[in-house]
Amino acid sequence: MRRTPITLADGRELIYFDLEGDPPREVRDKRALPEPPQASELRLDELRGEWVAIAAHRQARTFQPPASECPLDPSRPGFSTEIPGPYRVVAFENRFPSFSERIEGSSTGPGLRPGQGRCEVMCFTADHNGSFADLSPADVRLVMDAWADRTTALSDTPGVEQVFPFENRGEEIGVTLAHPHGQIYGYPYVTPYTAQHLAALDRDPDIFVRLLDRERAGGRVLTSNEHWTAFVPYAARWPFEVHVYPNRRVPDLAALSDAERDAFGPVYLPVLKAFDALFDVPLMPYIAAWNQAPVHHARDTYHLHLQLFTIRRAQSKLKYLAGSESAMGAFINDIRPEQAASMLRESLTRATSPGAPGQKQIPGLS
Repeated sequence: MRRTPITLADGRELIYFDLEGDPPREVRDKRALPEPPQASELRLDELRGEWVAIAAHRQARTFQPPASECPLDPSRPGFSTEIPGPYRVVAFENRFPSFSERIEGSSTGPGLRPGQGRCEVMCFTADHNGSFADLSPADVRLVMDAWADRTTALSDTPGVEQVFPFENRGEEIGVTLAHPHGQIYGYPYVTPYTAQHLAALDRDPDIFVRLLDRERAGGRVLTSNEHWTAFVPYAARWPFEVHVYPNRRVPDLAALSDAERDAFGPVYLPVLKAFDALFDVPLMPYIAAWNQAPVHHARDTYHLHLQLFTIRRAQSKLKYLAGSESAMGAFINDIRPEQAASMLRESLTRATSPGAPGQKQIPGLS
């Protein structure tokens, strides 16, 4: 992997990630930009014991522009974007961040502190009409290296307690930019979901190992190889939800070996293709969320894993988080996980069989 860091016109950082032999990248941002916004406010919800970020500046972020005006495409003559020139994979500080290192003059008080942290955007490909599922295994490996690089960098950022790489895809999810991309949040606290994991680890330090062993021996595995296993979890919350675990317990992406990084794409790409083929829709809406150990907790017991789920429960039906889920946090799943696993296995077979529409050869599938 080759890194090329540059500074954008407003002082934000951008990093090109390339393969050896790729051409040099454009290093000058020719735009005139205002100063980036100050950090959000963090307000404590005392009843829940949870922090809420108040980031009013995000109301001004770009919202579903036409393809000709996409800010994540490479810049071209007559139209400058966030990325000064062609790229393979790129990461940069979000122009409208939920958390920021810019905390000068921030207010503090009981239940109030600055939203100190960092938020980045990562573009997986320069192809506006592409998707993560279209990447080659070599390009997935480059994305893995970029995720690991940014996990290390954000973990070393003052105030950051947890690093969260994720991808949102589809208008149904709420995506505001159609270009295939993800984000990385450096939270200034441990998120509620991860705090539940830490509580479980306090009760049983080997709970991840035990759960993975059970899933690998069960009937909901979709695909696996020497280093990774993809399965529908026993207590899936979403109608179609897949977890992808490295078979070796590691705390985060930066701790993965070269062999493990190489082996991720051959497991993950078929699962994404199975999602897209499940209901024969052009792009299945989904969220792909990396669960990593917090920066200062459970480094020896946490188990890195990816949670992938869609809000689509049938070809023309969405799973809405209504009263029980949104108000009480109590999930009710409409589809048995065993049925979902069976449907996804059938879809995976269709999507990865020779001659399938858009099929590219994926080595290492088992």
